Amino acid sequence: MGRSPCCEKAHTNKGAWTKEEDERLIAHIQAYGEGCWRSLPKAAGLLRCGKSCRLRWINYLRPDLKRGNFTSEEDDLIITLHSLLGNKWSRMARKLPGRTDNEIKNHWNTHIRRKLLSRGIDPSTHRPIGDSLKEKKPKSPTLISWDATSTDQQEQKKLKVFGSLESNNRKKIFPFQEINNNPKVNLELQISPPNTQNPHDPSLAVSDDDFLDLKI
Repeated sequence: MGRSPCCEKAHTNKGAWTKEEDERLIAHIQAYGEGCWRSLPKAAGLLRCGKSCRLRWINYLRPDLKRGNFTSEEDDLIITLHSLLGNKWSRMARKLPGRTDNEIKNHWNTHIRRKLLSRGIDPSTHRPIGDSLKEKKPKSPTLISWDATSTDQQEQKKLKVFGSLESNNRKKIFPFQEINNNPKVNLELQISPPNTQNPHDPSLAVSDDDFLDLKI
């Protein structure tokens, strides 16, 4: 079973947040803390989804958020973290106080990635683009030498082995072949012609006297 939704979508507001909604969310978190986001909208008197409240607070209303452009020191730290962590933006945000994971991801795709490409560095591997192309270049096919004499010898060995195995299997499956090889045993079959007499002929009927004679 899947997880139940945090709210009823039919009774929630969608779209841009109003100033009054922002003030209610800020006042509730300052008074009671973040707590459980699933139950926060009802406690704060907001007709919003819990996920919407969490994203609004983390990305826009949090007091420790940094505003403005990224510094060069932050760019260098993001490049270093990306070479170690890859596209794990939430873990990067832990090392950059005041920056959100979504903000770091957007800054990487719009600015840092282009900067690395202009320097001739692959953003995925953090290596020069020439080196990454060499690694992806397919290897040349290797030539395999073939010796006819060696293969013939191998085939002869296989025939000897499998020939002996087949002869043993035939002895087990068809034992009458061994009898045929024995000249002392005569297995000639005599086939008699079919009986052409009519079985309903009254002359061939057996009487009761004949049965009596047999019993005596």
